[in-house]
Amino acid sequence: MDVQFVAGFGPIVRDDESRRFYQDALGIELSEPTPGYLDTHSLTGVKVFALWRLSDAAQSTFATAEWPSNRTIPQAWLEFELASAHAVADGEEELIAAGYDILASTHVEPWGQTISRLLSPEGMLVGLSYFAELHDDQ
Repeated sequence: MDVQFVAGFGPIVRDDESRRFYQDALGIELSEPTPGYLDTHSLTGVKVFALWRLSDAAQSTFATAEWPSNRTIPQAWLEFELASAHAVADGEEELIAAGYDILASTHVEPWGQTISRLLSPEGMLVGLSYFAELHDDQ
């Protein structure tokens, strides 16, 4: 697997206290491109920093607003950007072969991102991703 860069990182949140902490206390200017999803593309070192609601993470991963009770509830998300959509599927196969449990098989999100998700050993929601608009050569 050839990870190109960290596409995004952030906490998985449950209420507005996180917004107050990151935006008001730390001074990170966050926009709200869709209701409840707060992000910024202006922090050096990461393409996207975003506060992702647990219900939205569950919807994107399991197609339901409730996180399954038999799964560790993640505290954060991290996406590793790969070179192509095909590389995401290949990366998923590598992880399966290594014994990892994939939560969401490779699929294309409504905004065009190809993604596969699993929980890391620490319980972080990790994605293998390809999103053309994050690549400088696109």
